[in-house]
Amino acid sequence: MRSESPRILIYSHDSFGLGHLRRCRAIAQALVGAFDTLSVLILSGSPIIGSFEFRSRVDFVRIPGVIKLRDGEYTPLSLHLNIDHTLEIRSSIIEHTAQVFAPDIFIVDKEPLGLRGEVLPTLEQLKRAGTRLILGLRDVLDDPQVLQQEWDRKNVRPALEELYDEIWVYGPEGMCDPLAGIDLPRSVHDKRLYTGFLRRDMPKGARLSEPLPFGDEPFILVTPGGGGDGVEMVDWVMRAYESHAKPLFPALIVLGPFMPAASVSDFMARAENLRDVHIMRFTPQMEPYLQAATAIVGMGGYNTFCEILSFDKPTLLVPRIIPRREQAIRADRAAEAGLLTVLPIDRYPDPDQMLDALSVLPQAAPPSHAGIDNLLGGLDVIERRVGEILARPDRTRVLRRMAR
Repeated sequence: MRSESPRILIYSHDSFGLGHLRRCRAIAQALVGAFDTLSVLILSGSPIIGSFEFRSRVDFVRIPGVIKLRDGEYTPLSLHLNIDHTLEIRSSIIEHTAQVFAPDIFIVDKEPLGLRGEVLPTLEQLKRAGTRLILGLRDVLDDPQVLQQEWDRKNVRPALEELYDEIWVYGPEGMCDPLAGIDLPRSVHDKRLYTGFLRRDMPKGARLSEPLPFGDEPFILVTPGGGGDGVEMVDWVMRAYESHAKPLFPALIVLGPFMPAASVSDFMARAENLRDVHIMRFTPQMEPYLQAATAIVGMGGYNTFCEILSFDKPTLLVPRIIPRREQAIRADRAAEAGLLTVLPIDRYPDPDQMLDALSVLPQAAPPSHAGIDNLLGGLDVIERRVGEILARPDRTRVLRRMAR
């Protein structure tokens, strides 16, 4: 007999980078902590999802990975199949998992139709069953003109109008609106729920995976997130230290699991000649290092931004502008609000500009000094809304319809 304990299914399409995975994981961990009998299942194409620890009642289904090429096309990450066959496998796994799991709530992260439309059959199936369909969006997606063209090409609008019940924006109202400038009817805009950013706390029992090489000495943490697009930022920081023009706090650089192997080798070799630079390849638990750091240098991805706000450290962002301007838009808005400072990537590789920014960074004000309300209420708002959805008197119809 099918259990009637509540269930949430979360879909994250991305195979490259850490932002989508860590956002979905943060939501899942918070929800099972808030609801004693809730189970959360994450559908993910991430090749490193198994490196992360999950709380009891959170699990994942790994679908075959894909990776986006520079021309915008996708190719399988590991399988020797063409992309169409890989997407057929992914879509089949997603649809069958949803049918068997019978979720009360289905949260789709960022891509309304999934990768190349792969989640559309599942959305239609779950809509008929009465599942609450949620689209979760970052505070910033891209320049409105670029996003409009992309969504028109993918024919996203019917799903936003007819399938999704709610659109959760993982940021505070008034700072950024991911739908601003997009040609959508008022009915779609009315589905928005601004949650605030997603707070990151120190996990229970978390500890440093490697001892701090500087002991108790203050240090700057440099994190390019997943690392796949962070080569220029890390190179720029190292050029500043290699110049020896000014004394700087020591730097701990965590390269990330997706940084190209050739760049990893180069940075590690260069660090051997720098007394005050230490490099780590990757750690799935960044929180202890964020807490220990005096200041942070990052790129401005959503996940890193939430960590910066949560651990309240003086921050310098060096946002990317290719293939999306998402990081640059977020960083500029944050700088305007007094949360941090920004060094535009178009000034790379001038070591003097990076040197000047790093030398004053540890004395800069942390984000909390900006005095902005409800920055980090996202998980509380999500928990409250999930509680309201699960309290619906017709919730059990999902289980009955999916069982047919």
